[in-house]
Amino acid sequence: MRYQIRHALVQYAADTILDDVNFEIHDKEKIAVVGRNGCGKTTLLKLIAGDIHMNNLDSDEECGITMAGKQQIGFLRQISFENGETTVEEEIKKVFEPVFVCENRMKEIEEQLHQGENEQLLYEYDRLQKQMEAMRGYTWRRDMEVMFQSFGFPLEDLKRPIGSFSGGQQTKVAFIKLLLSRPDIMLLDEPTNHLDLPTIEWLENYLKEYDKAVVIVSHDRMFLDRVIDVTYEIEYHRIKRYPGNYSAFVKRKEEDMIKQEKDYEEQQKEIERLTTWIEKWKNTPTKVAATRSKRMAIEHMVKIEKPRRFDTKTFHAMFTPRIESYTEVLTAKNLKIGYDEELSEVSFQLRKGERLAILGENGKGKSTLLKTLVGILHPLGGSFTIGQNVEWGYFDQQKAVVNDADPEQTVLDNFWEEYPKLLREDIRSALGSFLFSQEDVLKKMGQLSGGEKVRLALCKMFQTKPNLLILDEPTNHMDMVGKEALEMMLKDFPGTVLFVSHDRYFIKQIATGILEFGNNDVMQYSCGYEDYLIEKGKQGSASGTGNKISTKTVSQKEPTLEDVFDKKTYYNPGKIKSRLLKQLEKYEKMLEESEAKAAELQMRLLDPALSSDYEKLMELQNQLDAEEHQQETLLERMMESETELEELEQA
Repeated sequence: MRYQIRHALVQYAADTILDDVNFEIHDKEKIAVVGRNGCGKTTLLKLIAGDIHMNNLDSDEECGITMAGKQQIGFLRQISFENGETTVEEEIKKVFEPVFVCENRMKEIEEQLHQGENEQLLYEYDRLQKQMEAMRGYTWRRDMEVMFQSFGFPLEDLKRPIGSFSGGQQTKVAFIKLLLSRPDIMLLDEPTNHLDLPTIEWLENYLKEYDKAVVIVSHDRMFLDRVIDVTYEIEYHRIKRYPGNYSAFVKRKEEDMIKQEKDYEEQQKEIERLTTWIEKWKNTPTKVAATRSKRMAIEHMVKIEKPRRFDTKTFHAMFTPRIESYTEVLTAKNLKIGYDEELSEVSFQLRKGERLAILGENGKGKSTLLKTLVGILHPLGGSFTIGQNVEWGYFDQQKAVVNDADPEQTVLDNFWEEYPKLLREDIRSALGSFLFSQEDVLKKMGQLSGGEKVRLALCKMFQTKPNLLILDEPTNHMDMVGKEALEMMLKDFPGTVLFVSHDRYFIKQIATGILEFGNNDVMQYSCGYEDYLIEKGKQGSASGTGNKISTKTVSQKEPTLEDVFDKKTYYNPGKIKSRLLKQLEKYEKMLEESEAKAAELQMRLLDPALSSDYEKLMELQNQLDAEEHQQETLLERMMESETELEELEQA
């Protein structure tokens, strides 16, 4: 075990943030810490990093923090580069100072060995060689350049002064330094914020292969599912450990909640039965012994706590557009977007009821497109048309969070200022649907968190009752419950949605189409996110289309049997049918075996004897995850085979 916290209490003034917290980090574990905004996730990271201390450290011998030897802990704190004139390369090279010290000493030994062999020097040189290998000292430049480019920077930017980069870019440089330092325990607080999808995917693979421990606070559900193998949840100031990724945690928590409710109800019934018996016979001399026995049975029961349901308080507003738009909502033809120079040329169509997600690397023009469509920027060429009866609402997460309102103004007055004709009761009702209720409406704007500012901006936008929502990163700064609530709202929204997001899980739940900003072109896919990934996989094996910027539409429709017949000279339906039937039989048998194995693993996970054996539970959960993944793959293959059979019979 690398690190352990025992029975920690953390308080700020009179407020308890964490209470009786037990937390462990083992070997190469990738740990997620989840919970509502404000529950204490970042506080836990600061406690691990040593930035804050336990309040009960001196009062209880049972509490404390222990580490296995000296553990280097890396935490991405607030950016503060000492000298803005230092180049990025010089700043990053500070990480490799131990490598350079080791390298210089090796050169000194080499020079001394030229004068004659020395056993002690040879021993030291051998030790330094192993140290260099452990620090990846022989590949430091390659590692730096690969990682720098993986974060979206060109290599020539290594020579630029650090002060010439934006705040977001400087954060990326600090993140690169942290990753290259390779700490024993890496602490990451919202690591995917402001990263584009290719960088997030690269980071996922890097962290999965990282040979040390990582603790992650993140609201990116897909990122957590793909990286982590242990989940800690903070709720009501307490923390609980669950083996497995985020999806496994959600499933396990619900199962535990159902079991606890059942056990609690059964115990309460038993207590009531015994209490009734005691009350009935307590004054009967012949029943004294039995009465005492039953009273002691109640006293010695290990009381089951009444379960508290999920902390799922979130906004619950449902909105209907003021009017209904026509079918053609938005059409762009060779629309050239940018500020002073053209970033991209875009053509696409958006129809009523569609939810089109805009994807791509940072700097390609995703947000620029939205600003152009709402009139903040002028197009550099081409055209776009907005359909009849279309009334749009625009959400800009950067403007929402960096709010220029009077910091002393209350939330109520800020909303009322924008909608002065509304009655006070109507404003309270609107704000209440986005969690601003009772005293919350009297909060000052300067006191709002990023998530609260986002909710207020969304509340204002929905108040106009638009039929077209244009959203730029709406889920940034939201916790998971907030994201799920927004997903439900957008799924039920009867209008049209055009949105930019880096949250793949959110995109997967919402999008009915994809507009992808690539390196050389912009492509529209008339399918959801999962089918888009399949299509991209197919394209990966095909040749490129050149450097000309263009827009193409890719349909979800697969080639028909007629297409296959036209392309192949020899076509034998009977042989194809036989092959498909054999495939189905094989897949069904494999699925049956996998389901039996998964059921056995689930039973083993529920074994009380393993309740505290986290390593064994994690191993079993990983095996179960693998079986469930295999079942999903088999079901997809079965569906493909069945579809082919149906098309064959209809042909």
